[in-house]
Amino acid sequence: MTIHPSLDLAVIGNGNLSALVDRSGAIVWMCWPRVDGDPLFCALIDGEKPEDGFFSIVFDDEKGETEQSYVRNSAIVRTIVRSESGAAFSITDFAPRFHRHDRLFNPPTIVRVLEPLSGLCRIRIRLRPRMAYGSLRPTPVMGSNHVRFAADGGGSIRLSTDAPVSYVATEGAFVLSRRMTLILHPDEPMSDSIPRVGREFQDRTLDSWHTWVRHLNLPFEWQEQVIRAAITLQLCSFEQTGAIVAALTTSMPEAPREQRNWDYRYCWIRDAYFTVLALNRVGASVTMERFIDYVTNIISMEGGSNMRPVYAILPESDLEERVAPDLAGYRGYGPVRIGNDAVNQVQHDVYGSVILAASQMFFDERLPKKGDEHLFAMLEPLGMRALAVALTTDAGIWEYRDKPSIHTYSAAMCWVACDRLARIATRLGLQERAEQWRKSADGLRNEILVRAWNAKLKVFTGSLDSDHIDASVLLLAELGLVKADDPKFVSTVEVIGDVLARNGYLFRYAAPDDFGAPSTAFTICSFWYVEALAAIGRPEEARVLFEKILARRNHVGLLSEDIDPVTGELWGNFPQTYSLVGIILCAMRLSKSWEVAR
Repeated sequence: MTIHPSLDLAVIGNGNLSALVDRSGAIVWMCWPRVDGDPLFCALIDGEKPEDGFFSIVFDDEKGETEQSYVRNSAIVRTIVRSESGAAFSITDFAPRFHRHDRLFNPPTIVRVLEPLSGLCRIRIRLRPRMAYGSLRPTPVMGSNHVRFAADGGGSIRLSTDAPVSYVATEGAFVLSRRMTLILHPDEPMSDSIPRVGREFQDRTLDSWHTWVRHLNLPFEWQEQVIRAAITLQLCSFEQTGAIVAALTTSMPEAPREQRNWDYRYCWIRDAYFTVLALNRVGASVTMERFIDYVTNIISMEGGSNMRPVYAILPESDLEERVAPDLAGYRGYGPVRIGNDAVNQVQHDVYGSVILAASQMFFDERLPKKGDEHLFAMLEPLGMRALAVALTTDAGIWEYRDKPSIHTYSAAMCWVACDRLARIATRLGLQERAEQWRKSADGLRNEILVRAWNAKLKVFTGSLDSDHIDASVLLLAELGLVKADDPKFVSTVEVIGDVLARNGYLFRYAAPDDFGAPSTAFTICSFWYVEALAAIGRPEEARVLFEKILARRNHVGLLSEDIDPVTGELWGNFPQTYSLVGIILCAMRLSKSWEVAR
């Protein structure tokens, strides 16, 4: 069987590490020992027909057809492989995640369970990791019930199994005559029975996900889509620190033959805020609490009001951008990047994103730990910084590398910082501070609205005093800077739809950027357009467009960063938190009330 990279992928994970399983049941991407680590399985970004960097289980000498789906309401994936002769077996993949000894148990481990279903299943297991970003190919060394992979400079990992170890180590064919368990884990002995560990981990992980889903607040419509999006967003949270990564991959190009391919395995404060917002809407507020802890650590680390737009999941780690020369790229579209130069950019919206994410701590009575004057005192310097830089140039939400401007969205988020601090101060009874922040917010709001409005084009523009049309201004009503029924905002939505939509999918902007004119639609922008249509009183049109975007999800209900507006093919890093956020927020806004079920 040949691996053909595509975005027909399912995600397994546990808030510590994650892996991507392709439609054939092969693991083609897994960073270890955590989501930003060395990709032991890197076939996804190593050319069109990678020879290694994957973990596959296939029929010997027979072609197989597959069916793949998630076990309902979980992050457990089941792939059924059928041969032409009628034989069939299943692969059940998951990463253990459940509570043990009063704490979350989510080790850097994945479990694969093989079960024969019908006929004679003669299979081959091909376990071919790479190390040090593709530069090392470790040699398997057999033990009594394990295979160990190690390389100088690359570390080591172990597969413990009750399958025949010699067959696994040599990729020999054998008959799958019973249930077999394969556990990939840190290179240390496993003291308990492998089958027993596999069953316990699977049962407890399934129960844990069912419990998590049971407490979600769901809309009446699109419940399955929202559940899948929420679970996947949770897998993008690194639960040890509270960081939320933008995606689980690096260097997936936004379109064929483009250089727009970045490393998204880090925590953009802006993206993380949107994830927190979506999970809060469905009642999963623990992620927000962990994220606030993460941000608090960053504030204390930075020692003041300055914040970068992106941090590693361990905030002090280096994010210097570099290239991995031993990996060919997704379908050969390189380079493969490690790190992200956005860490050195100035993006003013970060201050509003932090304060927005934290503001619910002051207003949500469900939370065991409420926001107090101490947290407010930590946030105020961020608001002061936002006020100081609001009307100065930055790289903006789209992270232009060579086009600094006074971006409307950045300025609006600086207003948000001041506005929410005024509300928080009022909530805390700090009247003098509330009045000061309200005065600052009102002054800033007035200037933004005057300078962002282009009377000739009848649109709020993407940067102040310009004619640049940009989808990010669709958020102005949601942020509260303007009312949704303001004629200027209604006109803005209409103009953006006319200028930036292609076959119903919305581009970020139409003008060329640092790399030329974009050729794929940015999925979250399409969702923003759906929300804006609903907000200005066109809900039926919004529902039609929402369903069209949902139809572009892959076979297990996931989305990447971009959509080709002509072919509908998914491009960009995967799974993209922005896109999953869009599913949740649009469903919550557009769904019929639960009252219709009564």
